[in-house]
Amino acid sequence: MPANAVIPPTHPRYRSLLEREKVVEGAKEGYVALQGLIAQGRGECFDYLIGEETQSFAMKAMEAAAAALLLAKHPVISVNGNVAALTPREVVQLAEAVPALIEVNLFYRTREREEKIAEILRRHGAVKVLGVGEDASCTIPELFSERRRVSCEGIYKADVVLVPLEDGDRTEALRRMGKTVIAIDLNPLSRTAQAASITIVDNVTRAMPKLVEAVKAMKALDRGQLAQILERYDNKKTLADALRHILKRLEQLANSLDPRNA
Repeated sequence: MPANAVIPPTHPRYRSLLEREKVVEGAKEGYVALQGLIAQGRGECFDYLIGEETQSFAMKAMEAAAAALLLAKHPVISVNGNVAALTPREVVQLAEAVPALIEVNLFYRTREREEKIAEILRRHGAVKVLGVGEDASCTIPELFSERRRVSCEGIYKADVVLVPLEDGDRTEALRRMGKTVIAIDLNPLSRTAQAASITIVDNVTRAMPKLVEAVKAMKALDRGQLAQILERYDNKKTLADALRHILKRLEQLANSLDPRNA
């Protein structure tokens, strides 16, 4: 990637800047919407707030997410432009580990973007990618953006949907359809985070490989054990823990800067 030549590994924002460059390259290549650049920046802000590390509340959500995916009869991973830019390999690895179907779903939908994202996923090992062109012929009720168009064999039929970097409208609509929705969202205050069944408050580039590991590790558990993990999980508690973490961290940072505490 071009950024490797200009961003030294010693830069304190090295990983963040590389991720930014991936999304920028995706926009230049036409499969990341320009609005996706805004979403990336917003996510970086919340990543700074949580400390740019995977926290314990995110790990608990990942455990529940892995259990939900393994218990599902028809799990689907939804992919947009930013996800294709940031974690295409991990999407394919997770789909193989569960196993789950992969579907392209876009707010700013064009056939060109659909096909480019599908090609990126195939380049990283995906055999089948749903949601491209005429395959997106079913409609999510009470949703009026282009995201309402889904594959009849994918998201429409799914009982569990993983939606990294999602918009709140579709998360709410999928929940109304009775689906379990797993979100990866750095903003615990977003409608997506609030509406999802399970919210992993973490950077998608950290969460996806850890979720792959969790699924592989938990495959040895029986369905009863997986069901118990899901029953114990409380998404509102996860979001509350995330907010308390941010609050505590900001208080600590403020105290460390305040000369009155010297």
